[in-house]
Amino acid sequence: MGSASGQTVVVFGAYGHTGRFVVAELLARGFVPVLSGRDPEQLRKLAASHPGLDARPASVDDPGSLDRALAGASAVINCAGPFAATAAPVIEAALRAGIPYVDVAAEIEANVDTFTHFGERARAANALVIPAMAFFGGLSDLLVTAAMGDWTSADEAHIAYGLSSWHPTAGTRVAGAVSRERRDGRRVRFSGGRLEYHDDALPTQKWTFPEPMGAREVIGEFSMADVVTVPSHLAIPEVRSYMAAEAARELSAPDTPAPVAVDEDGRSAQTFVVDVVVRVGGAERRAVARGQDIYAVSAPLAVEAVERVLTGRTRAVGVVSAGAGFDAVDFLGALSAHISLELVR
Repeated sequence: MGSASGQTVVVFGAYGHTGRFVVAELLARGFVPVLSGRDPEQLRKLAASHPGLDARPASVDDPGSLDRALAGASAVINCAGPFAATAAPVIEAALRAGIPYVDVAAEIEANVDTFTHFGERARAANALVIPAMAFFGGLSDLLVTAAMGDWTSADEAHIAYGLSSWHPTAGTRVAGAVSRERRDGRRVRFSGGRLEYHDDALPTQKWTFPEPMGAREVIGEFSMADVVTVPSHLAIPEVRSYMAAEAARELSAPDTPAPVAVDEDGRSAQTFVVDVVVRVGGAERRAVARGQDIYAVSAPLAVEAVERVLTGRTRAVGVVSAGAGFDAVDFLGALSAHISLELVR
């Protein structure tokens, strides 16, 4: 297997909120990040704080610039939303370069597009394309896969997000606006084995999270990228997600401020618990993850994925979700410095 340290990894959107966490995580693990993105001035500023790192401006509407950015790299992590605009061009560049692609897309439609448009091509090229390798999409998919254990199918999966607060980044707001526009303001859910679009209001209900959070009001059918990642490889016809109501209200309020760092790692004070329940008939299995800062935790998820790909610890080729590409329990265990895991089977 060998070590992946010392290899270069391009971070597209390196100067964004999540991109900065990804650069720091790569450096901490001995990788050499290549800073890329469309704003040369922002790149110059970021490079000034990381002497010795290469900065390569690139734009998604200029394939040549992307090819130059990826030249000689071992992998690329795309952190630049909205992914509806950036995912396809950067995946194309990764396929041309013959390197694995990972992104942190939470946009449901962008992730569907990646599976739909690149599945066959990536498989034919023996390439790995891993979308939504982040808090939304990747973490929940790993948790559902871990909870399933030896079950090959389930009747339903429930994913409840207990966020202490949600101060969205500028990128989250832009991505949300793009998604709403693409679905004409409709809601989306995964039911009966497929994505459904609907106009009815989202239900409010109670969810009993593990202590110390306990019973909380949640918004039902608060669909995130897990309605794409989980069904991409698991036979579960009903995948439902829930969001703590206070966090959902903060996300939708136009005046909620952006996250503010409270520690030397740049993390905000936000804490999270992701409570996953899978059911078959009357039997139920559960996986719970806890941690701090949903944006910061996307970095170890994405970088762990790249490290495993580059050291040959993968289970599939083509466009694959986290749970399909990796040993879910082992992957989550490797992130114990960032995420605490509890499995109840």
